[in-house]
Amino acid sequence: MYYTYILRCADNTLYTGIAADIQKRMNEHFSLSEKCAKYTRTHKAKKLESLWTSENRTTASKLEYQIKQLTKKQKEKIILTKSLEVLKDKIQIENYQYSDIELNITK
Repeated sequence: MYYTYILRCADNTLYTGIAADIQKRMNEHFSLSEKCAKYTRTHKAKKLESLWTSENRTTASKLEYQIKQLTKKQKEKIILTKSLEVLKDKIQIENYQYSDIELNITK
């Protein structure tokens, strides 16, 4: 299983990424470890806003790419509605499940 996620940063920008081990990846982002993304190292991740599961890296990467093409307003709508409806003409949205799992994020 793979995860596609959106993080909110300290400056209110949004960062989108993918991970196989979501707990490990969130700890990297939030602790500013050397393995965190350059973007989250300089913008400081503050909150996991949205998380979707998919069966493999390919589908997770397709969703990541499509989200990155959206405007901030469209991304905010995805976060608010927990729906990928805005992307239904670009990807098969039924391949993704919204997840509200609780993560133990260390900062």
